[in-house]
Amino acid sequence: MSRYCGQCKKAKKACICHWVQVIDAKTELWILQHPSEINRAIGTARILTLSLPNAHLWVGEDFSEHDEINALLSDKNREVWIVYPGDGSIPISQLVTSSLPMHSDTVKEGSSNKIRTLILLDGTWKKAFKMWQLSSNLQQLPTVNLDNADNGNYRIRKSAKDQGVSTVEAGYLALIALEKHPEKFQPLLNTFNKMIDFQIQQMPEGVYQKNYGGSSN
Repeated sequence: MSRYCGQCKKAKKACICHWVQVIDAKTELWILQHPSEINRAIGTARILTLSLPNAHLWVGEDFSEHDEINALLSDKNREVWIVYPGDGSIPISQLVTSSLPMHSDTVKEGSSNKIRTLILLDGTWKKAFKMWQLSSNLQQLPTVNLDNADNGNYRIRKSAKDQGVSTVEAGYLALIALEKHPEKFQPLLNTFNKMIDFQIQQMPEGVYQKNYGGSSN
């Protein structure tokens, strides 16, 4: 018998399924996950795919020749942006009123009738940068940054970056920027916080305080 839950893929004692609530989002999310993230106990991408019926996850490092993704990118009825705070990225809040080109030489018209898709890179900043560098198809997409990102609550995985939030937090921030109604998407953060609380409780006494400077209470 497997030690892991067939749904969330986490160890059965750390299963998050009972915390998950299904949410109907208008925006489609694609999560591109670095292979090093697959078995992380504190990985959060699965919260998005379990909670959002139109969230999809693929694992890899170089997606340049990924047939399924490239076929979806070629769909003329779809507008795609990648959440990546690089040079030339625009604040995600501007997508509410802007119509952006999917490719540098193609301006989309009538965007309200198209499928709106956001891509999230699931990995450390170093891994996400490598995925970006290797995937030539991703570099053809317009980029957005999370101008509504505060310090995230990823208490057991630190990041020095200004927008160093977890993947589920990035998804939450993107969705409330585009669709408003933060209360609708709050269950994403509720599941995330419960998962983190559980992981902290499993740490030996004093470890969390020593490594992360916080309280386990």
